[in-house]
Amino acid sequence: MKHVFLMSLVLSLVALIFSASQAMAEAEGAHGMKEEKKADRFGIVLAVFGTSHESALPAILNIQNKVAAAFPHTPVKLAFTSNMIRKIWQKRGADPAYVKAHPEVPREILEVKGVLASISDLQDKGVDYIVVQPVHMAAAEEYHDLASYVSALNSIRTMKPKNMPFKRILLGRPIMGAYSLQHVYAEDLKALAEVLAPDVQEAKAKGQALVYMAHGNEYMPAGYYVEFEHVMNQMYPDVKTFITMVEGFPGLDVLRERLRHIKAKRVVLRPLMVVAGDHAKNDMAGEEPDSIRSVLQKDGIQVNVELRGLGELNGFAELVASHVRDAAVDAGVELR
Repeated sequence: MKHVFLMSLVLSLVALIFSASQAMAEAEGAHGMKEEKKADRFGIVLAVFGTSHESALPAILNIQNKVAAAFPHTPVKLAFTSNMIRKIWQKRGADPAYVKAHPEVPREILEVKGVLASISDLQDKGVDYIVVQPVHMAAAEEYHDLASYVSALNSIRTMKPKNMPFKRILLGRPIMGAYSLQHVYAEDLKALAEVLAPDVQEAKAKGQALVYMAHGNEYMPAGYYVEFEHVMNQMYPDVKTFITMVEGFPGLDVLRERLRHIKAKRVVLRPLMVVAGDHAKNDMAGEEPDSIRSVLQKDGIQVNVELRGLGELNGFAELVASHVRDAAVDAGVELR
């Protein structure tokens, strides 16, 4: 009987140990599942000023496609920073006749949102890290507004860390760079100039000067553009490059004076803008007497115009993607 009792006790202990081991294994498995569910999620918001011209949309969509291709496992949302342009598209999106007449316009454009709403959409889906990438040329008004948005959202502090709406929102730098110790803006200017090499070759082949029209701003200095013009002329000394602005310095009067100084007879005229929209079609290439093309033609200069937004260039779109990657890497985040 004593041996039977001992054997029964041993078997009971073995059964208890086995049950405990099985429970621990299940607990570890459950813990692993929880850890897997907590893996960080990422998203990208491309902040573009926008355009109301259907013909200018390929530039924006090309950028989105290239960024999406660079990070195939990360959602990429478009946001238009212009309130007016968003309203135009939303009105068109609510018009069945317009939608039927323009099948080339994606639903995302017809329902385009602002930056804050796009961030909110990603946050609502549980995204932890969001890269807001400005698709603007210089660190001017639009960029400063975005920086204000991002700074304000990152300042949110909930009582319990687990209730934070996101871990961090990251801000990329515009095409011409920004104030940064990690990424010197001069390198960004050089990278943009390399993308524009085909423009230089065309102007050289036709014996023409190269004139770019940028937007500019009456309240912001034009330092990026003035230095970029210098970079172009240093990298491509065989073709004289000039930059003029829709707003601010240097304006059309300055351009005319400089073209007279070199006795220019022919110029290639192109927008230094993400899209070839209203400004490019009217202020630059319009038939109105005060457009750049009309004024230069009146000065006796032959003008070769091409309405092409920079976003249509794959090299330009890839620059945007590289800035997205830099913003993530700088924060210790790996986008996939």
